[in-house]
Amino acid sequence: MTAAAKEPTEPKGPKEPRVRPVRRLSALRVSMAIAMVAALAGGGYVGLNWWQSAQATEDYDAWFAGYADVTATPTFNFESTTSDAARDVVLSFIVADETDPCLPTWGTAYDLDEAAETLDLDRRLALQSQRGGQIAISFGGLLNDELATVCKDHDKLVDAYADVVKRYDISTIDLDIEAGNLSDSKSGVRRAKAISELQEKRRDGGDDLAVWLTLPVAPSGITEDGATAVTQMLKAGVDLAGVNVMTMDYGSSRPDGDSQAAASIEALTSAHRQLRGLYARADIDLTDATVWTKLGATPMAGQNDVPAEVFSLADARALNAFAVEKKLGRMSMWSLNRDKTCGSNYVDLKRVSDSCSGIDQGDETFADLLSVGLAGRMNESASHVTASETDKITAIVDDPETSPYPIWSSKASYLKGTKIVWHRSVYEAKWWTRGELPDDPVLNEWETPWTLIGPVLPGEKPIEPTTLPAGTYPDWDGTLVYEQGNRVLFNGIAFESKWWNQGESPAAVSGDPDSSPWTPLTDQEIAEILDAAPATP
Repeated sequence: MTAAAKEPTEPKGPKEPRVRPVRRLSALRVSMAIAMVAALAGGGYVGLNWWQSAQATEDYDAWFAGYADVTATPTFNFESTTSDAARDVVLSFIVADETDPCLPTWGTAYDLDEAAETLDLDRRLALQSQRGGQIAISFGGLLNDELATVCKDHDKLVDAYADVVKRYDISTIDLDIEAGNLSDSKSGVRRAKAISELQEKRRDGGDDLAVWLTLPVAPSGITEDGATAVTQMLKAGVDLAGVNVMTMDYGSSRPDGDSQAAASIEALTSAHRQLRGLYARADIDLTDATVWTKLGATPMAGQNDVPAEVFSLADARALNAFAVEKKLGRMSMWSLNRDKTCGSNYVDLKRVSDSCSGIDQGDETFADLLSVGLAGRMNESASHVTASETDKITAIVDDPETSPYPIWSSKASYLKGTKIVWHRSVYEAKWWTRGELPDDPVLNEWETPWTLIGPVLPGEKPIEPTTLPAGTYPDWDGTLVYEQGNRVLFNGIAFESKWWNQGESPAAVSGDPDSSPWTPLTDQEIAEILDAAPATP
């Protein structure tokens, strides 16, 4: 993250082989109207309360902390803020020295001692702590070499990270990996091994170390290199606190007409699917709710590096509402330095400033808007340890009495447009499918035939199929021969014959819609029939 422009890359998903095969079950159920016929025959499951069984880990409160650029000019006095929203900060960026690759520096300008002397950083941090503030340190960024990119000695690399953690007495670190730092796969392996060792040593000594991985994102999700970075961390044994995505600078990847908030929500939704899949491939099963707590969002206040993109105050409200609804684990912003209206002497607002947002904020700040409802603190959440939730996931049993659509079955196929319920969520088939689990963790949207519509809501009941008045079509008769295109009623539900048949009951369509000669009329066809029917006197 910086005021320098970056080109978004379209996510593709990792190329390396999967750690384990994706779990799949066989066959699915049928379209909504078809399966409702089967529902007449009864059957059921023992239901559990979704809101209890799929909750995220308890006592894991989301936190807000904006980034503060330590070396930007003019100097930002993060320690003197009077805003509760800006009391916690993510200080950026620690990078490698230009001549000593294993020496941590602030933006290559100051080593840790020089920052204490020239910037009075240690004293300012002490004051910030006295006033109740907390800090995390961010390594990397766009413009310079993150330590692991150039420091190739494992022990020296671990020591470099440890020196920063010890110097500033922090429990949360942020790895902002982008550009060349992200595409360098070998440095990613070094970074993951060093962070894993550091985290293990800290925890063995009774100290917390939460590790956040900050990555670029597009509306379609994190990039291929980003997915690789997550995989490297998990493979090395790093317990990631989460993945923080930079919801900014989308460029051509942002759909035409989408606001920055809409594009960011789409990006977070895609990243959620990807992160769940990456954890599953690492043999760590997490509920959807827990995966949301392991996601963070960092928008760029006001004018973004891409001239056509402006993150407005309205966007901040919308993104915050989404974060609170989904219970994201973290919200940040780039940057606290920029969280104010530019002065009258700053004329070209499309040129990104390090010290103002480029829009008229009035009396409002992005920090205040983005932090609403996020009352947690980073130090308190740093003690959280990730644990697989396989038992919690398998305990979710759907109840047909509280499901608006039929429950997914392993003994049926599904047609395009079919809606089903699985693990207390509603899914819709994008195309004909058989044997594809609705919540199978995948990295890319095109890998699954299912679209997640949303959760089953409290108080929902099965949606009854639309029936047509008696006499609209003849009732089905097993003794008659039906030609292609003939229509009948079966228990009031309209079906159309796909080919010549005799004695083939429409009821069988719910179990095997492919082999059945009958198909139910679509909602649109039924609506047209009802619209065309004469009014009842």
